[in-house]
Amino acid sequence: MAKINKLLIANRGEIALRIMRTAREMGIQTVAIYSEADRNALHVRYADEAVCVGPPPSTESYLRTDEIIDVCKRLNVDAIHPGYGFLSENANFASAVRQAGLIFVGPSPESIEVMGSKLAAKAAVAHYNIPMVPGTPSAITDREEAKVISAQIGYPILIKASAGGGGKGMRVVENEAEFDEQMDRAVSEAQSAFGDGSVFIEKYVTSPRHVEIQVLGDQHGNIIHLFERECSVQRRHQKVVEEAPSAILTPEIREAMGRAAVDVARACGYYGAGTVEFIVNDKLDFYFLEMNTRLQVEHPVTEQITGVDLVKQMIYIAEGKPLTIKQEELQIKGHAVEVRVYAEDPANNFLPDVGTLETYIRPQGNGVRVDDGFEQGMAIPIYYDPMIAKLITYGDTREEAIQKMIRAIDEYQISGVQTTLPFCRFVMEHDAFRSGQFDTGFVSKYFTPDKLTPVPNITEAELAAVLAAYLMENQKPKTNGPTTQIATKGSKWKANRLS
Repeated sequence: MAKINKLLIANRGEIALRIMRTAREMGIQTVAIYSEADRNALHVRYADEAVCVGPPPSTESYLRTDEIIDVCKRLNVDAIHPGYGFLSENANFASAVRQAGLIFVGPSPESIEVMGSKLAAKAAVAHYNIPMVPGTPSAITDREEAKVISAQIGYPILIKASAGGGGKGMRVVENEAEFDEQMDRAVSEAQSAFGDGSVFIEKYVTSPRHVEIQVLGDQHGNIIHLFERECSVQRRHQKVVEEAPSAILTPEIREAMGRAAVDVARACGYYGAGTVEFIVNDKLDFYFLEMNTRLQVEHPVTEQITGVDLVKQMIYIAEGKPLTIKQEELQIKGHAVEVRVYAEDPANNFLPDVGTLETYIRPQGNGVRVDDGFEQGMAIPIYYDPMIAKLITYGDTREEAIQKMIRAIDEYQISGVQTTLPFCRFVMEHDAFRSGQFDTGFVSKYFTPDKLTPVPNITEAELAAVLAAYLMENQKPKTNGPTTQIATKGSKWKANRLS
């Protein structure tokens, strides 16, 4: 086993800060990298050492493998944690880290490569009898043959990029007349986003829910799952609201999905923290989608209901330690909800709305957690994902967690940019969400900008109350003036009421 003494976090924002805090609790020194745009970022100030790796564009800073490894050599770093995004699911980066004699806090390059291709992932798990959505077994090379297969599967079908996710290179085709146009768009998007235009076809599942299973594996062949997360409230195929556990899974389905997720991880010799994603239909049939070979943005809700620190476990696993958590010891305790606080305008198709955080005050209270990397006065950079924070609430029941979330949203004070908080409050109060009967079409089915209720700004409310009191006090009739005397004579009751 190799002890980690100094850890470089190859990321930024709230996830970099989250990893650093855990590492510090474990007695590990931390090194931050940053771009010129993040010079004053919180993760830079929190780290034991920090090094600028380039200009604001991520291709010239956070994605520079050579520069990151060079920093490690100069500062005698033992290991690199990639967080999520950027280089976290890059097999070449993981391989370069290994070749440099450093520890990669994550899975092997081989696991990343297999699961990085949806088609390779399906081939890898094929021997484990895991349910999969009907579709083409490989990338499409013959368009006419693809049309024949689509007709056999039955429309609607889904054209999907093989090399990536996040909704890019994904197109729903309702009938054969739309096939060529949607195929061209999917290939173009896939090529632009991933440098790989290969796509494949799947049956489009109606009323789909996105449910994922958290797994942990060590380097000794032990793999466990930590139950599920419901991630069906999305915009542009990207998650905005997550919760654990799901409101709809029965204990039997939960157990079956957990076993399937462990088998997926076993199929590629997985170790570290990972997430196996499933699509669930309205009959609660589930199908394997893909595996994310990294820590997920929504990992806090799993931590809340299991009591397991996933970042700490990743570090232990990277050091070669065996898992000390047994599957039979894990239990779901309570309920957790997470909303992503983006600098986006829900009233304008969720377009980014970057700027300066003129007011930034986090909510407080029992069962409220905020993972962020900003403070009041800081600017949201235009170069990166516009997520400001993750707001997480925990309660003994789902209803309690939701009510705490509504209160926390109301108490979260942000001005200077538009955020997704009003939309998230709308979700929390909607009957479909409250009942648990919703799917990935939540936004298109239920949301329009006119349904937004502005989130109360407590500072503004307090100022308004003070101003109102001041105006009322200064508009009282004066007792020694003629106007008051006339008013008193004309209506003693009215004068008394005014005073």
